[in-house]
Amino acid sequence: MKLHELSPAKGSNRASKRIGRGHGSGHGKTAGKGHKGQWARSGGGVKPGFEGGQMKIAMRIPKRGFNNKVFATEYAIVNLRELEKRFESGAVIDCEAIMESGIIKKPLAGIKILGTGELTKAFTVKAAKFSETAKTKIENAGGKAEII
Repeated sequence: MKLHELSPAKGSNRASKRIGRGHGSGHGKTAGKGHKGQWARSGGGVKPGFEGGQMKIAMRIPKRGFNNKVFATEYAIVNLRELEKRFESGAVIDCEAIMESGIIKKPLAGIKILGTGELTKAFTVKAAKFSETAKTKIENAGGKAEII
């Protein structure tokens, strides 16, 4: 097989519809847009959900169901790489220490430690929650992960 013998699969390439190229093309004059009106204009048409000025159905129907956003427990997130940067080996890291170091501004419902970053120092970390990777990395570095 040579380069000049290659051709696309049958039916995969299709000629584009050449609109507005004269009446002999079958798509001349109004170019398939009919006569005047909103849809014939450049940039014409309406947004999805528009109902001709009538109140949209999404706005008319009652909003039902439960949303947990108000009651959800939100934790302040801290990654291991931040602890590695800001604390010395052997440090006891709790909520107050993390706030003093400037990693977080407020503790919310507690602190959750995530395992992003490498850990070489041994810490005793006291937090409300730990991800599995964070827990294993802390213990592998010789530290302790305590849930409070």
